[in-house]
Amino acid sequence: MAAILATSACSDQPTPTIQRERDPSPASDHMRLGALRRAVTANGFVRAADLAVPVDSKQREAGKLIFASPLMSINGSISCRDCHLEQFGSADGLPVAVGVGAKGSGKDRLSGGGQIVPRNALAFWGRGSRGFDTFFWDGKVSARNGRVVSQFGKDAPSDDPFVVAMHLPSVELREMVDDTPQVEETLVTESVNSANRIQNALAKRFARDPVIGPHLAGAFGVPATAITFNEVATSLAAFIRDEFRIRPTKLERFVFDAGPLTTSELNGGILFYGRGKCVACHNGPYFSDMQFHAVAFPQMAFGKNGFGIDYGRYNVTFDPEDRYKFRTPPLFNVTKTAPYSHSGSVPTLDKAIIAHFDPLRLLDTGKMTVRQRADLYARLGPAAREPLPSALNADDVSELVAFLGTINF
Repeated sequence: MAAILATSACSDQPTPTIQRERDPSPASDHMRLGALRRAVTANGFVRAADLAVPVDSKQREAGKLIFASPLMSINGSISCRDCHLEQFGSADGLPVAVGVGAKGSGKDRLSGGGQIVPRNALAFWGRGSRGFDTFFWDGKVSARNGRVVSQFGKDAPSDDPFVVAMHLPSVELREMVDDTPQVEETLVTESVNSANRIQNALAKRFARDPVIGPHLAGAFGVPATAITFNEVATSLAAFIRDEFRIRPTKLERFVFDAGPLTTSELNGGILFYGRGKCVACHNGPYFSDMQFHAVAFPQMAFGKNGFGIDYGRYNVTFDPEDRYKFRTPPLFNVTKTAPYSHSGSVPTLDKAIIAHFDPLRLLDTGKMTVRQRADLYARLGPAAREPLPSALNADDVSELVAFLGTINF
């Protein structure tokens, strides 16, 4: 059981629309500071250095070139870097990603004529680090009982789940593959063989490239003619693991080095581990239990299942109990990675918190279609079975945001 701080019950008074200013003064309540330190460590928080996975420097350098190269897109012109940018906390700053055919970054990308990818681009912080072995919103790649579970089935190209995850974007329609009738003839079967055909062609591209090819050959000690897509994916994984590794945070300095917190940060931390119940799902070293939960976020865009619907984890397991569930998002740098939710429907972090306990506040149901309301009702059921926090007021939400800022770097 996760350690949760005992705190007083929340008032039933209506949530005020105006919140007080955050208190920037140094927190000095030693009893509460000590209780927060104990709660943080009891729920799996460790130093950033304990999470790092060493990578081969030559593979990392090859991966850095691959990350920025449009060669990864078989018939488009898009690189990993186009949707994972520093200014947006390693995401793209958009509700849902805009894939092949798009130009520019941020809002400019929306008018670039690209194809819509129906989910929010995830940040990369901590991906593939120690214990981070469940990937994508729906967990379609994970490690279980010492084996990799993925769309590749028994033909997984690696025993490293992160390397397996690196294989998937290159064959994702509209993400890195232009959705044309000619391509659909190859990919629509969603078979391992069709993915292999595309990735074999990509491997040859990278091998022939006058810059990337020699880097790959040198990193793996093979001639360029022997390079496969697994070397490409392994190099990309090495770069992302190192470039987006977890760094020390204010919370780490507070917990392990007696660093300071402000009064608002302390209050937010007590809420996070107490009656806010955030820790019920946001626990462990990455502030994620790597499990799947339902939150009644508004659904934006077309949706993975069409017509504004996304069944989430169900698309992987086909278990009706998994409808509308998504992997708990890790929280490092969370204040920098707006918008929020699987469909990017929530523009600010405070509203993302509100959606957990008062989702209807974010919606104007009168402007929704009958179909949209029916989908909302379906999502409210699973969400109501989650460990909901007590009703929080505006000050509570503001202080939770302040605490979450302590895990930025």
